[in-house]
Amino acid sequence: MKNFALGICLALLLVLLRSLPLSHAIAQQPAIPTPQYRVESLPNAIVHTLTIPKSIPLTIALSPTLDRLETLAESQGALAAINAGFFDPVNGRSTSFISIEGELVADPRQNDRLMQNPDLAPYLEQILDRSEFRQYQCGEEWQAAIVPHSAAIPANCTLHLAIGAGPQLLPTLTAEAEAFVDESAGRDAIGLRQPNARSAIGLTAVGDIVWVMVAQRPDAPSTSGFSLIELADWLDRAGLVQALNFDGGSSSSFYYQGETFYGKVNGQGERVERSIKSALLLQTIDR
Repeated sequence: MKNFALGICLALLLVLLRSLPLSHAIAQQPAIPTPQYRVESLPNAIVHTLTIPKSIPLTIALSPTLDRLETLAESQGALAAINAGFFDPVNGRSTSFISIEGELVADPRQNDRLMQNPDLAPYLEQILDRSEFRQYQCGEEWQAAIVPHSAAIPANCTLHLAIGAGPQLLPTLTAEAEAFVDESAGRDAIGLRQPNARSAIGLTAVGDIVWVMVAQRPDAPSTSGFSLIELADWLDRAGLVQALNFDGGSSSSFYYQGETFYGKVNGQGERVERSIKSALLLQTIDR
């Protein structure tokens, strides 16, 4: 009798499990964080954005010479990529610090055209401490930050990657503090108030990462795009709490699912395809 009763109980349990809706079973599975791509057409620009959950680690592609963004992305099987740090187009060397797994892989102090330029000598201290995007691994969690190059790594965290650029756009615009602009000397190395193609990275209040590439419109090559001030305003309205400018103009480019979008437009309304030094990559998400 005991065996018979046990059999009846097991049979009823099996029927009950089979009767549960499939949606209920799926709901019990942990959700896989998914990046969200969006493109917005504005009167003066086309804005591509990719929001990446903070739990997803990113990677960096650094070209030994210079390469197109899609070449860097496809060489590592990336789902998405955005151009990142500054470089010297004459010698192909980085003018931004870049670190991968705590190892410095690009050092602007080794770029003679930067370090020995007499026009930049008064600004070198600021240039070498420009802001960078960082991603840390802190125990089981991933954290991102936008900080000056000299900032310390938080306790109990290891540096996964860092890539320099600048200036910071949010919470405040640091164009003068980071020696991109010196209004007293009439210096503006970044076109602060000029519309142009732009690339940037930002953080939401919960720590998610947002890539932004602002493309000019082919029908208005000289007047479309964002100034840095407009870019900062747009990012603020989008809800970001921190943001960093990446290399812009002809370098602005965005890769997503096998398609490359270039930001700069020439006088004939044609997209400018420029080779770059470094890119930030999002690898394919396993499901």
